[in-house]
Amino acid sequence: MKKSIRAELLRKRDAIPPALKAQKDAAIWQRLSALEEFRRAENVMMYVSFRSEADTKRFLQNVIAFGKKLILPFVDSKNRVLELYEVRDASELVRGYMGIPEPGIKENRRVDFNAVDLIIIPGVGFDIKGNRLGYGGGYYDRLLSGIGDRGSETSKKEPARTPQPPSPCLIALAFEEQIVEEIPSESHDIKMDMIVTEKRLIRCASH
Repeated sequence: MKKSIRAELLRKRDAIPPALKAQKDAAIWQRLSALEEFRRAENVMMYVSFRSEADTKRFLQNVIAFGKKLILPFVDSKNRVLELYEVRDASELVRGYMGIPEPGIKENRRVDFNAVDLIIIPGVGFDIKGNRLGYGGGYYDRLLSGIGDRGSETSKKEPARTPQPPSPCLIALAFEEQIVEEIPSESHDIKMDMIVTEKRLIRCASH
């Protein structure tokens, strides 16, 4: 079922005319940058847009100009995980996995996931409950899995020796064409807190 939904939503997204897409991209950025959650975040993780995704490439420098630490993922395809690095200028990006621009590895720029305040997440489709349909690789699912562990039954029974960091705010960027009535989900799936489209801010029902 996910495969057929993914194919249909990608078809719809790819079909958006370039001029209209540019307008939608600008509207999404305007809505995102006005959010209180975005404005107060200090360490912001974003994605570098690819193909017909909601564009972030032309706004990466804006995040830095806001005085925030910009954090971007590096794809470790061998271990199938995302590593996080600070980027201080968009010109630092290099061609990476599947041709997607990503940070050049500099160990002194590596960022721990627990330091991230806000994560801006791509996806193929979403519903208003915050369920996300990704591309099938599981990279973001693995990255976000640690958030779910913080509220597990085990952690409730055994007092933490050190205070747990607050969970980052999860914001998805999407076009209205990517919002559907229901995305199939499982109990362990991490849901989005908000979805920003060109027309509205969706504060997800589950939150």
